[in-house]
Amino acid sequence: TGATVREAVRLLAERRIGALPVVEDGRLAGIFSERDVLYRLADEGALCLDREVGEVMTSPPVTIAPETSFIDALALMTRRRIRHLPVMRGQAMVAFISIGDIVKARIDEISAEAEHMRQYIQTA
Repeated sequence: TGATVREAVRLLAERRIGALPVVEDGRLAGIFSERDVLYRLADEGALCLDREVGEVMTSPPVTIAPETSFIDALALMTRRRIRHLPVMRGQAMVAFISIGDIVKARIDEISAEAEHMRQYIQTA
């Protein structure tokens, strides 16, 4: 949470990602996203780039459990208008997923189901 917004923006750009989990003392403190930067830039201008990430991040973060279904995760993301979700097992973050990750996993699941159906039909 002590890094500057400028440093975090540089990391987002280098990795070509839209958000970062913010961990403080081993615990998830929040999420820093492109939108956080945009809103602050609109309000404060370039001065926000020298703020600490902890002042700008979204906190508390919206999270899901590993058991959460694709559909429930997508519904939550749509309802809350967010694109990234930490996956938490108790207090430990076990994954950090994007809406793109969920869509890809769902497409893979549907493709596998379709392939099983094709095989079943061909052997029937």
